[in-house]
This record gives sequence, structure tokens and C-alpha cells, in this order.
Amino acid sequence: MRTLLSPAVLIAFGCAFLPSCPAGAQNLVAPGSVSSPVSDEVLDRLPPREPELRPSARPPQWLGDALHEAATPAQRALRAAERLFLHGRFLIQEGKPEEARRVFDEAVDALLALPEDEAGREQIEKRAEELIRRIRRHDLEDLGAGEPPELLPAPSSPLEQILDLALPADPAARSRSLERVRLGASQLPLTVNDAVLDYINYFSGPKGSRILLHGLRRSGRYRQMIERILDEEGVPRELMHLAQAESAFQPRAVSRARAVGLWQFIPSRGAEYGLEAGKTRDDRMDPEKATRAAARHLRDLYQQTGDWYLAMAAYNCGPMCVERAVQRTGYADFWELRARQALPRETMNYVPAILAMAIIAQNPRHYGLPAIDAEDPLEFDTIRLETETSLALLADAAETTVSEIRELNPGLLGATAPAGQEVRVPRGAGRSVLAALDLVPEDKRKSARLHRLNSGETVAAIARRFGSSPAQIAALNEIERMEEGSLVVVPVTAAPAASVRKTAGGKAARPGAGKTGAAARRKAGGRPSSVRAAAREAAPKAAPRRIAARR
Repeated sequence: MRTLLSPAVLIAFGCAFLPSCPAGAQNLVAPGSVSSPVSDEVLDRLPPREPELRPSARPPQWLGDALHEAATPAQRALRAAERLFLHGRFLIQEGKPEEARRVFDEAVDALLALPEDEAGREQIEKRAEELIRRIRRHDLEDLGAGEPPELLPAPSSPLEQILDLALPADPAARSRSLERVRLGASQLPLTVNDAVLDYINYFSGPKGSRILLHGLRRSGRYRQMIERILDEEGVPRELMHLAQAESAFQPRAVSRARAVGLWQFIPSRGAEYGLEAGKTRDDRMDPEKATRAAARHLRDLYQQTGDWYLAMAAYNCGPMCVERAVQRTGYADFWELRARQALPRETMNYVPAILAMAIIAQNPRHYGLPAIDAEDPLEFDTIRLETETSLALLADAAETTVSEIRELNPGLLGATAPAGQEVRVPRGAGRSVLAALDLVPEDKRKSARLHRLNSGETVAAIARRFGSSPAQIAALNEIERMEEGSLVVVPVTAAPAASVRKTAGGKAARPGAGKTGAAARRKAGGRPSSVRAAAREAAPKAAPRRIAARR
């Protein structure tokens, strides 16, 4: 049975699109970026983006009947799940979290029922996984099913696991690894010796392959951007695997030494290359800024040492450490320094591990690993903010969640983005976000919210939802001109729903914590076994959304 959207849903979503705002066009820095502004040549090589399913203006019983008949069972199930997702998002806007949770459950059930043996399943699975991620964002953020992003622990760097290994000298394993090594074309010389073979054997095994595959999958988000910057700075592309070893391509990764980001900069080194680290922003977590800094740092290290392997070693232990080792031994060769144990043990393992990653990444299946289903490149528009603006307001303007805004902007640490900041928003939303922000007075953008007016909704109901007052809303909006689908500017003086407070023990806690243990029982790192098991005892507020405002 097909799940269809009601005409009210269709009307509400049909009004969801804002015209472009010429006045704010100068703040649209980079529309349609893929992990950063890229050339037309690169864009031409990208696969066509799947169009987002949008409700039709026709009655729902006319929606895609001919296509529905021709679609495969898996495609029909995916379309049903997408329709349910849109309906669940609408229910959140309507202030019906329990109904939204039930509809999201139905969407996930439809995805779990996808046929397993069908042609084209890989593409369908990728779309299904993306839909589940979007559902999970709403589940965690809008329906009170998890901790706010500020409370989630930062992912750790995988480097300690890799470099602390004492790999056994296994001649038989080395021989087997050597027999299957096939070197493709590369910009970096790829040496194969016993140390590299030990790591090839490790990364081909059960434990090491999990670390390697996790990073290679995530690399899809940033690969095009990283390769472009490495090319521009004259650095071999294979050195992108430093980010694989340092962070597994996690922009918020933190090491025991408090190095941060994709490329694991400490504050002083990051500052040398223009990476600012403060309370509200840490450029070390910005994938593009950090990649530019890392490429220039590696280029500088190469110019100092004259050798890419020594540059890699210096990236790990510092240029002075390598220089002292060279002066002490008289050898400006990494393998000679390694043989004489003139470098720290972690550094002696660092270069072989990265070479092994680069070799395996050329053809993972040749080393017994599954084909890499890399994540899609991040797609976004970049806008420049005129004044300090809350991430919640940006999410409202983009009709997405704060979680997605944070995912696109991992370098933003607080609840607001500072004036002059370039911010990434979902691809295609740049102009509409600027137009929506233009409705909000500049001095209100730090705390105000936007809400899209629903059928039959009153100003008093909106005020109650946001902790505002009808008089405050009326002061910023032309009440007499409000109609369904308009954007309402809502002044908010109280802390937003996702804010955190300090408990007696000094730890941060979410408002309402203690009223229910259901949210705490959920694992922050993954989707709960069932959305329908979420925080029944609590009554989480629905996430606010967007109307014509008085300037």
C-alpha cells in the first residue's frame, strides 16, 4: 500500500521555496560547491545528483502513477520512504512530535524491507543510507532522542592505534604480501620493503582493514577538494593518506596531544599557517582551510629536507627532530635514519604505514579487501554573514537541522557564527537562506528564529512554542499580511531548546534531563534499534521552522 501525502502537506511544501534576493547576492560566495569551489572540468566529471523528491502540486493520487507501475519493488519502497520522510518533517513543523516519530519509523521499516537481490541495489542503498541519516538528524535534534552536538565526545585520532603497534617480523607474511604488491602510477615514490610489507599485511588483516576501510569510505567527502589543493600547492596526491592516518578524515578528531582536525594541527603550528583557534571558531577543524595549511606545511618541509619521506617524518615529529637526527648520523635518508633508530618509534612507523595505505588504496580488492563504497562529496553553497548569526537561525532559513549546518561547518564551535564568517549551507539553498536572513533585523540574528506558518496556526501558538510573546512577534512581522507558508520572524530571549546548562557536578546537561532516561539510553554514535523506542516519557518540543517579516 502506498503512503500518500495529504493536500495540506503538498500545499505547505509547495510554499517552501523563497525567491532569490538580489540585495544579498553579493554574500553568496560559492553556489553549488562540492567540498569547495571547483572547476567546471571537475564538476563535469561528477555523477548527476539525485533530485530531491518534492511533493507535486497535483492531488496525491495522480503522483507518478505511470512511473510507479514501471518502477522496481526496491524503487517503490524507496519512494514510499521518501514520501514518509517528507510527511514526518511536516509533522514536526506542525508541532506533532509523536506522530512524526511514528511516520519516521514507518519510513525506516520501508527501507529495511528493500529487496536484497535486485539490479542497481548499490545506488538504492546509498540513497537509503542518506535518507536514514536525515531521519536520524531529526530524531536526535528535533525529537529529543540524543545529546546535543556540544555534548558529544570528539572522535579520537586513529594514529595511536597504528603507530603504537609492535608488528611481528613474519617472513612468510612478508613474502605473501610482496607477491601481491602491484604498484600503479603515483606522484610519490612508493618504496616496498619489510617495514612497508608489515603494514600492508596489517591493513589487509581483520583489525587493520577496519581502520583503513573506515577512512577510505569517509575520504569520498573530501577527496576532490584535497586532491585539488595538493595539486595547486605542488604536493604529491598520495600524501592525502596523512589525513587518513591522522584522523580517518574526521574533521573534529582530537589526539592525546590535543592536535585537532583532518590534519591534526597543534595550535602553534596551525597559527603559523593562518589557522585561528578560539572559543567560537577553530580553523583546524575546517576541512578546506586545514588542507591548505597542511599542503603548504608539507611543501615547506620538503624544501627544508629535500625528500618527501623526510618531510613526512618531520610532519609527525617536527622539523627540528629530523634535522637533529640527520646531523647526528650524517644521513639525510629516512630509511637510514630508521635503521639506526635515530627517530622516535612512532615516526619510524609513520612513513611505512602511510606508504602501505597509499599502495593498498590503489586497488583494495587486489589485497583481499571489499570494493570501497566511498561517501558522496559534500555539496554546499557558501554564504558570507553580515552579522553574528545563530546556527539555529541558519538551519531554519535553510530548512534543515542544526546538525547538518554543523556537519558542513565543523570549525564552528559555538551556537553562533561570527560576523564576516563564510558559512556552508546545503547545495542550492544559498540564495534562499540569504533572502530569509534578510527578513531578520541584524541585531536580532544572534537569537531570533524563523518559522513557516502552517494552516490554522496562531501567533499565540508560535509564541508558546518558542518562549516568545505575541506582542514581540507582532513587532517584527506584518501580522495582517501573514498567510500559510509565510516566514515568521520569532524573537527568542530564552536559551534555545538545544542549549546546555551546568549541573551541580559541573557537567553539561540538556534542559529537561532527569525527566526521562530514554534519551540517555540511546547510543550517540549510531541509530537506536528503533525510532519508536525514543523517549516516550518526555514530550520534546518540535523543531521550529520558518514568514513575511517587517524590516
